[in-house]
Amino acid sequence: MRMVLFTICFTLGVWLLQQQPALPDFAWAWLLPVVFFVLLVLRLRSDGLLPRSIHTLMIAVFACGLGFYHAAWQAEQRLAVNLPGEWQGRDIEVIGVVAELPRNHEHGQRFGFDVEKILTPQANVPKHVYLGTYSEKQITPLALRAAERWQLTLRLKQPHGSSNPHGFDFEVWALENNVRAVGHVNNKANNVRLAARADGILYRIETWREAVRDKLNATLAGAPYSGVLTALTIGDQGSIPQSQWQVFTRTGVNHLMSISGLHITMLSGAGFALTYWLWRRSTRLTLLLPARKAAALVALLVALGYALLSGFAVPAQRTVYMVGAVAAALWLNRNFSIGQILSIALLGVLIPDPWAVMSPGFWLSFGAVVLILYVTAHRIGRAHWQREGDGKAVGHPSAYSLRVLAEYANVQWAMTIGLIPLLLALFQQVSLVSPIANTFAIPLVSLVVVPLALLGVVQPPYFSYGDAPLWLAHGVMSWTIKMLEWLNNLPQAVWTQHAPPAWSIAAGMFGVLMILLPRGFPARWLGFVLMLPMFLNAPEPPAQGSVHLVIFDIGQGLSVVAQTRNHALLYDTGPDFSDGADSGNRILIPVLRALGVAKLDGLILTHDDTDHTGGALSVMQAMPIDWLSSSLPEQSPILQQAHNPQRCTDGQHWDWDGVHFELLHPSPDSYNQENIRKNNRGCVLRISTGNQHILLATDIEKESEQRLLKEHADKLPAALLVVPHHGSMTSSVQPFVEAVHPRYAVFTVGYLNRFGHPKEEVVERYRETGSELLRSDEDGAILVEMDAHGLQVERYRRTQMRYWTHASQH
Repeated sequence: MRMVLFTICFTLGVWLLQQQPALPDFAWAWLLPVVFFVLLVLRLRSDGLLPRSIHTLMIAVFACGLGFYHAAWQAEQRLAVNLPGEWQGRDIEVIGVVAELPRNHEHGQRFGFDVEKILTPQANVPKHVYLGTYSEKQITPLALRAAERWQLTLRLKQPHGSSNPHGFDFEVWALENNVRAVGHVNNKANNVRLAARADGILYRIETWREAVRDKLNATLAGAPYSGVLTALTIGDQGSIPQSQWQVFTRTGVNHLMSISGLHITMLSGAGFALTYWLWRRSTRLTLLLPARKAAALVALLVALGYALLSGFAVPAQRTVYMVGAVAAALWLNRNFSIGQILSIALLGVLIPDPWAVMSPGFWLSFGAVVLILYVTAHRIGRAHWQREGDGKAVGHPSAYSLRVLAEYANVQWAMTIGLIPLLLALFQQVSLVSPIANTFAIPLVSLVVVPLALLGVVQPPYFSYGDAPLWLAHGVMSWTIKMLEWLNNLPQAVWTQHAPPAWSIAAGMFGVLMILLPRGFPARWLGFVLMLPMFLNAPEPPAQGSVHLVIFDIGQGLSVVAQTRNHALLYDTGPDFSDGADSGNRILIPVLRALGVAKLDGLILTHDDTDHTGGALSVMQAMPIDWLSSSLPEQSPILQQAHNPQRCTDGQHWDWDGVHFELLHPSPDSYNQENIRKNNRGCVLRISTGNQHILLATDIEKESEQRLLKEHADKLPAALLVVPHHGSMTSSVQPFVEAVHPRYAVFTVGYLNRFGHPKEEVVERYRETGSELLRSDEDGAILVEMDAHGLQVERYRRTQMRYWTHASQH
């Protein structure tokens, strides 16, 4: 029990450190040895010097403090290594090794790179960087392979990601993975491969993984689900297309479509059973080493080997450490409790990687195991129809089958109801068809597809059975996905909602524990009551006559959501990325869902540039939209899929909940002028309540600004302006800046973007007017609340700062 308490408090300490805006002062760490010494004295003197409760409290405090300062020490060591600011964006020539399996995408590759030698004089580069190769005009990108040694010319920058409410934090991901610089290979430089393979066991593992991927690609070339088999054999989740991931997520089986703890457990269990059966057949081997110990060792090696092949993610680590704990118990002839085994796994993950607590996989992986143990371990008796004396002997095969099915159903029920709080907290959605999907997907994928796929890529010497196992695995996978697609197409297959408040998540977890209590406990139904606040406590909408805005941090692009009391408008959808990923499915939809926006009353796409329309299709697929207003050409694929599309023109206006919306640009006759640049046909929106105004000026250039000065000079003054064209020299002429005279000037720009936006001359114009300057690359998302009495602004990157948050300097 003390070990479990220690582990829980250690985990709490690690988690508390990750919530800090700055690393703590280590001067207080000296208290830890003092507490440890006191505990040691109390351990040696068992004369009841202190009450048991005080002793337990001291263990908890010591463990929590140890976890806190251990994570702080790890963070300090990791943050001490960084790319100097003066070397960002400059060519640096290095020699190093491709450290991991390269991920292919439509424009090139992404991969980790270990720097061995820096050739550029006076340059300073971290030992591990994350790189990309990209195609350019008439230049084919490099094709690199795992463990190759290359001389490359790099352009690097410090890790910097977008900062939005409920968004993915790239910077903590980079810190966890020891990526202290990111960048790309300069295609125009003299990049040379120096060796086909570098020495080292980790590099060798990556070459094995790549060889497996090559075999799968060669054997299953063109097969629709070859990427799924690749993910199941080597953990390369990037091989699965975004459309298939969407099906897996909506049906609740995405945990199966990579190397999960379940797959590793199944394989290690099979290794244990086979070794145990064979070992017992030999008297000599049994006398040399007991069969159980030999089988436990093989099970551990199988688990470790498969986990290393997968990339050793958190679920794989957890399983390996648990299998290792069981193996250690057998070899040491000791009995470890289930709590001790789980504690060993938890400490095994967190001691080398304290940032694991920031990963959804950490909570879902350990949460699932805890739920399984909660409903299966230490339960006495069986359901009434399973007990002896019901007409069949318990040992009868049919009775045994019924018990297995009942246990399986019990675990599925626990997973379905038990993970709801975590899923709502992390993703704001729960698959309603998950129980059905997992009922057939778990046995098919874990017991059929995975063994066949591994059999197909790992063939014993002198024994070849061709490609039949791979094609058979693909056939079973195809049949499985067809059933999943049918479930996915059902109406209301997924429940989506707002992000629940933290207290309701805690209440929901307690409710789950009540619901899953053994039969016979009174008032288990109260657990459902405790889960209700997660669903019913929606975010408070803006008051009548007020509007809330989120100006998203989406890199070099633009997207703004405006919420009134009963309506929501999305203004542009940010850039497209690659491989089916765009700002719509990666940033906008998760944030809109968390904010409680279930539908959009309107969508404005200002003009036909991908940094403004890149996420449109994803948004249109994810939620209903009443109308779309844009200046896009009629042949645009976006308009072909839109409901109720219309052109945005000067003079259009509407009122929502006491807030006035008005389009000031473009003019109706601009659509008949072919020589107008698409930027100058952008939809300019004015939002007003009382005497307060916000102006969203998209990418208009000086010609459009001059038209606005002529036609709408009285409507240009605004408390907040989204600066035209990201602060380009083509826009923000002096008369326009003076006419708007914003209190806040917002530049939506990407960190160290290739255009050099915003231009310093433009920034100076706004500074001279007295505007407070906001930049999405420095301040993250800009959260605005405006009513008739004034306007308030929150800089999300600064108010939600963590110790790893990158502070850009300009």
